[in-house]
Amino acid sequence: MATTGEMGDNRVVVGITGASGALYARRVIELLTAADVEVHLTVTAIGRRLLFDELDMTRVDPDALSGGRGAFVTVYNDNDLGAAIASGSFLSRGMIIVPATGNTVGAIAAGITNTLVQRAAVVTLKERRPLIIAHRETPLSHIDLLNMQRCDAAGAIITPLNPGFYLRPRTIDDLVDFMAGKLLDLLHVPHDLQTRWEEKVRE
Repeated sequence: MATTGEMGDNRVVVGITGASGALYARRVIELLTAADVEVHLTVTAIGRRLLFDELDMTRVDPDALSGGRGAFVTVYNDNDLGAAIASGSFLSRGMIIVPATGNTVGAIAAGITNTLVQRAAVVTLKERRPLIIAHRETPLSHIDLLNMQRCDAAGAIITPLNPGFYLRPRTIDDLVDFMAGKLLDLLHVPHDLQTRWEEKVRE
């Protein structure tokens, strides 16, 4: 039987908000569930529109988001501030918000919890668990930078969705995998993606 700590280690909270980048969200969920990690998912109203605009999803579909491993995905209504993931007693490895809008970052920075994504994020910080904020919007205003600074000071890890090119990506999937692997690394979830820098020997 799993201990309490092991139960928490086998769970990751995922929030999807409205910034472009649904491909990143789907890939992260695919990789987490492939590693037999439970995904506890909440999607904002604008995040649902994002899934429709970029993935043609008319609803939050656990199987479609996880590559057929929907049994590992629990979906929560983003208006339900009484959901399990809104409580610090819900043990998890941490939380990833992917993609994260500037509006979401601003709310977290101010401690505002009008949505379940916001509430779960603030609780994650309160409990001193890793909060990975995968921000995608650009350019950044001074307000955005200040909000990121406040989140960073509170313990969040600001992770802009900026893929590297040293692995010489050939497809959009290569770019997505680069960042998805980085996000899993931050929560110490194993994967087999080739995302590591290896120095080339010059002749």
